Amino acid sequence: MLKGISPYLSPELLATLCRMGHGDELILADAHYPGHSIHSNVLRADGIGIAPLLDGILPLFELDAYVPDPLVMMAAVEGDELDPLVEERYCDAMRPHVPELPAIRRIDRFEFYDRSRTAFAVVMTGETAKYGNILLKKGVTPV
Repeated sequence: MLKGISPYLSPELLATLCRMGHGDELILADAHYPGHSIHSNVLRADGIGIAPLLDGILPLFELDAYVPDPLVMMAAVEGDELDPLVEERYCDAMRPHVPELPAIRRIDRFEFYDRSRTAFAVVMTGETAKYGNILLKKGVTPV
C-alpha cells in the first residue's frame, strides 16, 4: 500500500498511467462496454465505479491542456436519453483535482468505439450507468 494513492488504483493501472505519454488516451469503460473486443490492452477494475476511479486518477494525471476536448463521453443513441446525474457525478469527482474542469464533449457511439481502438488502454469498471464511459487525454505534468 502506498500513502496518498487511492486504494481503487491497482498496480497495473498505476503502471499504465505511468507509461502513458502526452496525448495518450485512457478509456474508463462501464460494465456494459465491449472493451475486450475493441482493444488488446484491457485492465479490470470490477466492482469499482468510474467516479471513485476519477477521484483516484486525477491527482496523478494531468489532462491535456493543448486540445479543446480532453474529456469525451458517448452521446445517447437516437431514442435514448442521457442521465445528467452520471456526468454530474464524474464532474464532482474531478473538480477537486481540476478546478478549471473543461466541458465534456459528447460523440457518437461508433466514433467513441473508434477512439477506444486507438487509446492507450481500456479500463473495464463496475460502473452500471448507461453511457457511463469516459475518455481522458493525458497532458504534460507541470514542473
